[in-house]
This record gives sequence, C-alpha cells and structure tokens, in this order.
Amino acid sequence: MDYTMTSAAAQVVIAVIPIVGIVIGGIVVFFYLLWHHHEIKLQIQKGCYTPHKFDIKTFSLLTGLLLICIGFILSCLFLIIEGVSYPLLGGLIPFVIGIGLLIFYKVNPDFHNKDKDYK
Repeated sequence: MDYTMTSAAAQVVIAVIPIVGIVIGGIVVFFYLLWHHHEIKLQIQKGCYTPHKFDIKTFSLLTGLLLICIGFILSCLFLIIEGVSYPLLGGLIPFVIGIGLLIFYKVNPDFHNKDKDYK
C-alpha cells in the first residue's frame, strides 16, 4: 500500500479554508442585516413602511416539496454507492423533514379556516 503524506503547509491551508468561508459568510450576513435594518428605519421615517406577514402555509408546502425531492435523490444515490449504512441518513433526514412539513401543511387547522387572510 502506498500512502502519500501531504505537507504541513497544505494541511494548514486545507484547515483554514472552511474557517475563512465561515468568517466571510458571517460578515456578509452581518452587513445584510445592518443594511436591511437601515432600509426599514428610513422607510418608517418617510412613512412608506408596510410590514409583511410571513406566509407559513406556502413556506411549509414549498420547503416540504424541495426537501422531499432532495432527500429522495440523495437517499437513492447513497443507497446505490454505499448500500444500507450511516451515509444513507444524509438523504433520509431531509426526506423525513420534508414529509413532516407536508403533514404540517395538511393537518394544521388554521390553514382550513377560510376567514383568515394569509397575505
């Protein structure tokens, strides 16, 4: 068996890449939230701010469908490559979460009430 060792510098670079990605992602999220806050603040000052309600019905339907599709494809791929083993959970977990969201979409009694406005 031939084992090749990577140099210490390459190991450091490989270890630093995810850390740098997380830091840059955190900075992007921080500035997005800051600029969004200033935008809302200026809209309130000018009197043109209208709050938006979150449509959980549409969110649960869309997210459930997307997770079921992604989970199904990943489950099939991991089942073909690895067989029945722990990596299969990488596909089954989103699949089951998607099923749970679709069950929530169908079972939630607030969604069947026609008097409420979900805009």
